[in-house]
Amino acid sequence: MYKKQIVKLYLVAIFESFSLGNASWVALLALRGYSIAQIGILESIFHVVSLCGEIPSGVMADVLGRKRVMVLSRVMSLLSALAMIFSQSFWSIAAAVGINALSYNLASGAREALAYESLKKYGKESEYNRFSATEMMIYRIGTACSTLLAGLSLSLGYKKAYSADVVLGIFAVTAAMGLTEMQKACSREKKGILVRCRECVTESGLFLKKNPKVFGLIMINSFVGAVSTLLLFFLQAKLPQMGLNPSLLGPALFLMQMGAAFGAKLVQYCQKLRFGKIIVCSVVGIMAGLVSLIFGNPYFVIAGGFIAAFFDDFMEVRADIMLNEQIPSEQRATLVSVSSFCFSMIMILLSPFMGWIFDKI
Repeated sequence: MYKKQIVKLYLVAIFESFSLGNASWVALLALRGYSIAQIGILESIFHVVSLCGEIPSGVMADVLGRKRVMVLSRVMSLLSALAMIFSQSFWSIAAAVGINALSYNLASGAREALAYESLKKYGKESEYNRFSATEMMIYRIGTACSTLLAGLSLSLGYKKAYSADVVLGIFAVTAAMGLTEMQKACSREKKGILVRCRECVTESGLFLKKNPKVFGLIMINSFVGAVSTLLLFFLQAKLPQMGLNPSLLGPALFLMQMGAAFGAKLVQYCQKLRFGKIIVCSVVGIMAGLVSLIFGNPYFVIAGGFIAAFFDDFMEVRADIMLNEQIPSEQRATLVSVSSFCFSMIMILLSPFMGWIFDKI
């Protein structure tokens, strides 16, 4: 039973990660005549909505059920693609971007909680390591392939690119509807939704207060992940400035994303490696990515980006496993969402600083 559940979660990850429109949304908007400043505002809108919706979405998953929220997540993603197709103004695009942010919020926490509870029900918690690594690898490969096809998205135009995303969205909704809810019934189910939400938030806060090491784990993972994510994000603009042929940008980004996929998969074979050593390796790897910028050679920078992405996901998967092992089932989705909330906060704070550094290099 649990194997079918895991396969379905993998299918959802495939349809979620591969997207012609979302992978090249910046370039598609530029092609429509929107300025970099306007696109930057839209990126900020995405993060603000994500920040506001992250923890409430985790509470929804814990209170209403992880399967329902997963289905709703894929429906929201589909609606976002439709909104992009019919968008005619800046604010209609902003609405589509906001809907897309909420789709990520809803999936975050619910997916991990559903997988862990499915394995736990059959006494297979030890296999969560493999699931987390494989799912992350699937997601990275899907994102990398989408990036590689950025040229195709631009040649198709935004309407056709997002139409392809609508089709993929329908498959994703179908796969999510096939999932099985594993959440156990509890006494809170007889209470009102608002009461249950309040209890879930309160209990999650008390858990973090009593377990500072868990909160420390969340913060370390969020900070390292934010630095690596911003490094790869800004390299999209920096590599052509360093002399990389624009036609090679897609393959270069694909290669760096594959570094993340390899890191996510390799960690399952290093279970005996202490987390402290993993943190040190990840920090050194990301520093290597930043130092590669000093040489001014695009190929050195691509290698540095590959190394940074590799160690980021190597650490992220292990941190996700440790987090799920230490948190209670009733607040699992909420607390995983707290992790994503911290990541978004750090992203917002670091983005201007990292952008300033890249301008100076």
